[in-house]
Amino acid sequence: MSRTLVIGDIHGGFKALQQVLERAGVMKNDQLIFLGDYVDGWSESSQVVQFLLELSERQECIFIKGNHDAWCEDWLNLGQKPDLWLFNGGKSTVESYADYSLEDLDIHLEFFQRMKNYHIDDQNRLFIHAGYASMHGPEKEVYSSNYRWDRTLWETAVAMDKKLSKNSELYPKRLLLYKEIFIGHTPTLDIGIKIPANKANIWNMDTGAAYTGSLSIMDIDSKQFWQSDPLPSLYPKEKGRN
Repeated sequence: MSRTLVIGDIHGGFKALQQVLERAGVMKNDQLIFLGDYVDGWSESSQVVQFLLELSERQECIFIKGNHDAWCEDWLNLGQKPDLWLFNGGKSTVESYADYSLEDLDIHLEFFQRMKNYHIDDQNRLFIHAGYASMHGPEKEVYSSNYRWDRTLWETAVAMDKKLSKNSELYPKRLLLYKEIFIGHTPTLDIGIKIPANKANIWNMDTGAAYTGSLSIMDIDSKQFWQSDPLPSLYPKEKGRN
């Protein structure tokens, strides 16, 4: 049977990506949904992108755009290298592209340009990098940057009273719009959790691969998940975003 698997923030950790795909036993008929932030952190950002390009030719993949991907896209397209990006992992991404031809850079740029802001499946499950501010969902979002930067959706779910019923007037209306919401962007390590974290109807798949954590992949139906080794052990001579 085919599965739908969701993958958290990779941040240039190509070795971790290879590990989780192998540990999950990914088959050609599995659908893969990537939640963004493919680059910036460990030394193999360009290798991650190249691998995903080739992977998408073999099986169904959905690529959500993260904030780091938007930065990388601006660099590939316009040559923009803001200090904020370079300081937050962009430097390692630029270095990983040192030997690429202009033709190959254009192919990678097209990959970033084709990414989706969010995806909603046939069971009303939302996949988005960070979140949204609109009470009417991402379709009505005024500022598209919220797809890649908003943390209030996750913070709301984390701070909620666990006893709060969906029928309560106090239940956040943003969360009622979807059966489930799958996000990345905010490491679960921030709340002391090393595995995919579930708060209200949100699943956070960013298990800190950019820092000291692992990369995670999960079957969205069974909720079975697999993780790579912690990234510092895969790249012992590097700092990632630490």
